Amino acid sequence: MKVLVAVAHPDDETFGCGSVIARAVREGHEVVVCCATRGEAGEPIPGSVPEDATLAEVREAELHEAAGVLGVAQVRLLSFEDSGWDGPASIGTLCGAPMTDVVDEMVAVLDAVRPDVVVTLDPGGGDGHRDHVRIAEATTVAFDHVAGNGEMPAGARLYYWCLVRSVMQQWLAYNRGSVYDAGSDDEVGCPDEQITTVVDVSDLLPLRLEVLGNGHGGRSRHHASHLARGHERMQHALGHVAGADHQQMAHTCADRGCTDSGLV
Repeated sequence: MKVLVAVAHPDDETFGCGSVIARAVREGHEVVVCCATRGEAGEPIPGSVPEDATLAEVREAELHEAAGVLGVAQVRLLSFEDSGWDGPASIGTLCGAPMTDVVDEMVAVLDAVRPDVVVTLDPGGGDGHRDHVRIAEATTVAFDHVAGNGEMPAGARLYYWCLVRSVMQQWLAYNRGSVYDAGSDDEVGCPDEQITTVVDVSDLLPLRLEVLGNGHGGRSRHHASHLARGHERMQHALGHVAGADHQQMAHTCADRGCTDSGLV
């Protein structure tokens, strides 16, 4: 079986979907990661970008390194730039480009890869980044287009990787009173009732932490330019409040005759 994981920035494939990727690879499936941008608008850790390199070059290299550790067979990059969290989005960015352009590039990837399972980010904007919403929406439209033309494998399925609300509320409570306190938000994360599929990948948490740079023995970070203490704290907190690493996904194909069999 072939799995396509469509994300917005380098590190999304690891911080979000890393354990799902690792499980698919372990079960013998071919995984392709499609990343829409090179993370140009990120805020790098001081000293992480060499003077003779750009942030985009560093993050693209990190993407390939992390994908290699996870067992990804192929990485495909779209032509868009990182839109940033807010502010005006220029025409070349993921959110500034016409939606049709983003959809067209995703259609081309789907045509080339012909995946049995597509996993993308939560179109509800679970973490608030507009690029995550954009790639999810474009992937959904592209999936519908290609599937509607009968060009997807039989039974192809589309899933959204989600930050589930009950866990995110515990994350907020865990940080109450700290510098990471984001306040109270009853609408944070994907509503629990929308989750259709939970993938138990608790035994793969050490591998994902290794890729994130939290492994034992001082392993190097594969996303060293961006995974700072805030990310480490979130990994620890989610493990603390959830008790294990479980990847929640909302299955969008139930009304199209799809099933939840196979990978998830």
